[in-house]
Amino acid sequence: MKRISLFVAALALASLMGCTDFGKVDQGRVVAFDKQAGKVTFIRDKKAEPLNPDYSGLPPVTYTIPADPAEMGPAPKAGLRMKLDTQKSQIVIYDPQTQAFKTIVFKIHDMQENVDRDHPLVFDKESGKAKVFPMVDKTKKTVTVYSARQKMLVTFSVPEEYMAWPDSTWDAGDEVRVYYKEDGKSLRFMNITKTDIFKK
Repeated sequence: MKRISLFVAALALASLMGCTDFGKVDQGRVVAFDKQAGKVTFIRDKKAEPLNPDYSGLPPVTYTIPADPAEMGPAPKAGLRMKLDTQKSQIVIYDPQTQAFKTIVFKIHDMQENVDRDHPLVFDKESGKAKVFPMVDKTKKTVTVYSARQKMLVTFSVPEEYMAWPDSTWDAGDEVRVYYKEDGKSLRFMNITKTDIFKK
């Protein structure tokens, strides 16, 4: 947390001083992470507002992770879920094949609201670990997802053709931020989700 605070403070100071060669910052939700190749791909957040993100920046962008391990935060988790809208009964996912967004209408079977991260529905106090989501039930043909940002646990069903898609389709990738000077090459990488500044 201290490193992130110093990083943000340095960026703000550089901005106030009108420093043009300091570098740039980019951030978004991860849709792919190749650890061996050292590359992360994400969809840009157009708003960068913690409680009201807008993951709609296409095309996705790819960055190499920092060469210096000290500048690399926790490895990111990839997922394709961009938005969960229970009022419209819609989930927006990123389709890697078409490199476009797809809006899927679902049927809600159960919805629990005001579910904090330490709630028994999503956290096993005995083991001290969070439960793993999404939960995909091939037999019942349902998907259960948890959104910490929305404090919502939802079980829904989708059209048959989507049940064959990988579980990561329904998962929200980590929110990350990169600092760079050269396009596509990050000098500092921060996993915002895992440092709990933003909630997915």
